[in-house]
Amino acid sequence: MFTHLHLHTEYSLLDGACRINALVEKLKSLGMDSCAITDHGVMYGCIDFYTAMRDAGLKPVIGSEAYVCRDRLDRSGAGREYSHLILLCENNKGYENLMYLISQGFLTGYYYKPRIDYKLLKEHAEGLICLSACLSGDLPKLLLDDRWEDARKYIRFMQEIFGKDNFFVEIMDHGIREEKLVLPRLIKIAREMDVPLVATNDCHYIDEKDADAQEVLMCIQTGKTLADESRMRMETRELYVKSEEEMRRLFASVPEAVDMSHKIAERCNVTFEFGVTRLPHYPIETGETPEQMLERICREGMARLYPEAKEEDEPYQRLQYELNVIKGMGYVDYFLIVWDFIHYAKSHGIMVGPGRGSGAGSIVAYSMGITMLDPLKYQLLFERFLNPERVSMPDIDVDFCYERRQEVIDYVARKYGADHVSQIITFGTMAARGVIRDVGRVLGMNYQETDAVAKAVPPELGITLQQAIKISPQLNTMYHEDERVKKLIDTALTLEGMPRNASTHAAGVLITGKPVIEYVPLQRNDDIITTQYPKDTVEHLGLLKMDFLGLRTLTVIRDTLDMMRDLGIDMKPEDIPLDDKATYDMISAGDTDGVFQLEGNGMRSFLTNMKPACFEDIIAAISLYRPGPMDSIPRYIAGKETP
Repeated sequence: MFTHLHLHTEYSLLDGACRINALVEKLKSLGMDSCAITDHGVMYGCIDFYTAMRDAGLKPVIGSEAYVCRDRLDRSGAGREYSHLILLCENNKGYENLMYLISQGFLTGYYYKPRIDYKLLKEHAEGLICLSACLSGDLPKLLLDDRWEDARKYIRFMQEIFGKDNFFVEIMDHGIREEKLVLPRLIKIAREMDVPLVATNDCHYIDEKDADAQEVLMCIQTGKTLADESRMRMETRELYVKSEEEMRRLFASVPEAVDMSHKIAERCNVTFEFGVTRLPHYPIETGETPEQMLERICREGMARLYPEAKEEDEPYQRLQYELNVIKGMGYVDYFLIVWDFIHYAKSHGIMVGPGRGSGAGSIVAYSMGITMLDPLKYQLLFERFLNPERVSMPDIDVDFCYERRQEVIDYVARKYGADHVSQIITFGTMAARGVIRDVGRVLGMNYQETDAVAKAVPPELGITLQQAIKISPQLNTMYHEDERVKKLIDTALTLEGMPRNASTHAAGVLITGKPVIEYVPLQRNDDIITTQYPKDTVEHLGLLKMDFLGLRTLTVIRDTLDMMRDLGIDMKPEDIPLDDKATYDMISAGDTDGVFQLEGNGMRSFLTNMKPACFEDIIAAISLYRPGPMDSIPRYIAGKETP
């Protein structure tokens, strides 16, 4: 059997073009039972890859192609010299070490690339299997320079780091001249020093026909056009996912190197446990248990919010039910953590929103001051938020004053430790209009031509090029009648939806019980440390992700209340009446500039027809004005107008 152990998914940004789902289908069609992920210097796609492979009954091998230098702290000209090295996780200890290494590449070693050094590698080599990599690896470089004794020293050094059984000489043949030169030298030195050989193919795309699209991808990355003679290019069309038969033909003289790929894959057994929550513990200084503290805070709030209610009344019955569910599902610390940072914000004059989403259905959240909406008054269901029949992490989105949101995040970092808190990565993808503009530039089309094609894509959220061709007569005509446009769109279709760049999620913050680096790999985006896994993956791993949303509307309300205070009118946000007729007259007239969620043109038109007269009408308007229920708007208005 043969296993691909050197492969770049779409998460080798603007370089790899192996989409994970398509890759899995290709592996199945080739009859392969395993494969590795080795993206350049990152681990972005490891969990997605693991899940997709497992779901298909295939074995995932977790790894990365690291950038290695002599001294990762060196940021001089010499510091730009680095080599490639394939690191594969043999077990979960290896996964922990790989996370640490790849994270340090960004946090302490970044200089053009996220670099690690051999000193760090030696300290965190346990559980890792190492392959000597492609032409950019140190061993091939030494042999191409005929530095045989240095090459021998390098092999002995790597065997000291990883152990004799965990270092392999990697051989490739993509028809590149330097590979042809170095291949017999690699085989010779491996046999001379009794080091096992492993055959790989440097996979950057799935099928040979995808080579052209990958060239376009590289041009997008480097800002070049295909016509540019100086552009970075691949000197081969062989970087695809080859079959076992193709690999055996390529390496007929060393069949053991092909066999070794599968033997290595059999040794690699990283496992992840999903569906298990890994909440941090809220630090309590009062001597109470978390359960006691939660109940005390709730009851203090209940006495304030429902002063007339008795234990047998609905508010307390609902409270006890919710507390039992929260305790039973293990989310006591979750509520204490959210309560704590909201309490900090309010006690430091930072505007906090009244609550949004399904969390507003919890009387526990209401009594703790996490939300400001009475779930009993508005008949909100707790089960939409937390349901013992459907185990999922609770999700309370909290709005903060846009200008002071960071103060709350800084407080959380101080409370739990800076190494226990991280923001979360997000990936910008090549959407329909954007990918047309990218590809058009690479193909050498002028801006006006490309812009005309891009603007023919309807401006609908999430629209794909396939959908756009069907529903846009202008784009359909362009595609079928202009060969240059057809080539542009066909090329764009192969790249559409791929991640283009990494940035920081606008709201997501991760809080962990142990240092974050023990759960997920990290990186630095500008001056912000983020996870390398996006929010859905973080939640899939059972980690606590909070959304700290910065809302400009809250900043406007704060400034308005400050101006009123200067005029001698002292009002708190909770004092704002919900039955002010003048406000509803303004909304009914469509005069909603700057009114959160009510200022869009379509919503204004709806409101002028609906004529809301109470808060419940606003609730109905926001609920109706979305895909699906929107079709019922005329019927709702007609029903509202009927006496």
